[in-house]
Formats: sequence, structure tokens, C-alpha cells
Amino acid sequence: MKISDKCLEIVRAFEGFKAAPYLCPAGKWTIGYGSTFYEDGRRVSKDDPPITKERADDLMRLTLVGFQTEVNAMLRVTVTQGQFDALVDFAYNAGPANLKSSTLMAKVNRGDFAGAALEFDRWVYAGGVRLAGLTRRRDAEQALFEGRA
Repeated sequence: MKISDKCLEIVRAFEGFKAAPYLCPAGKWTIGYGSTFYEDGRRVSKDDPPITKERADDLMRLTLVGFQTEVNAMLRVTVTQGQFDALVDFAYNAGPANLKSSTLMAKVNRGDFAGAALEFDRWVYAGGVRLAGLTRRRDAEQALFEGRA
């Protein structure tokens, strides 16, 4: 499967655009819409020049194609477009390794989509603290996963 515009919208909405490099909550140098790498594979660094929204969009799409490939490789069942987009956004935010080892993915691959939808809410903590931004993002992913968005 391939991501849809809804996946792009959710990433843009929750990552927000930042032209200059910044440290994300995970302590990684990031730019644009949450990109940590450039097209050539080089990591973003604090000394990099600002980028345009257009370049940020290109970087985001390139990164999402990689996550799209990884999510496709994890799937053992057929999912809807909304379910796929939600899983790719989750991987973009939480990391594909976290998705792969999660109960969320295990339930998806068992065909337990109702149970999988409930797993999004378990991924709203950073440093043991429930974060409002992560809660909103997981709610949006869950709505997309359930076909409500």
C-alpha cells in the first residue's frame, strides 16, 4: 500500500513546520516536518541552514516512503487505507522498531482491529509523563485507524 493525503496531513498537523534545525523531545536534531535526515542520508545538525516549506515537504514525503515500505513489510493482513495511514504516522513519530515490537502491531496482524485501535492510547508517555500533544496525535491516529477521520 501507499500513504494517502490523510497521512501527509496528520504528519504536517502534529509535527508542525520549523525551518531551522531544532532538538526534538527525543534529543535528535530535526528540521522541517520532523525530518532527522536529508535526501543524501546525512543527519540533520544544529549548524544546518534553514529550509523552505517546499523542501520540508519533500523531505517528509521521502521519509514517509521509507516508513511506508517498513509498515508494508510488517503487515500480515489486509488493512484499510485509514489503518495503513495511521500505522505509518505512528511509525514516523514513535519509530518503526517500536511499531514492529508493539502489541498494536501484533493485534493488527491477528486481525484484532478493535483491540489494535485501543493500543494507540498506550503510546502517549515520554519520561513517564502523559503528554497532551502525544495524546492528541494518538487520538487522531486512532480515529483514522477506525475510519472516523
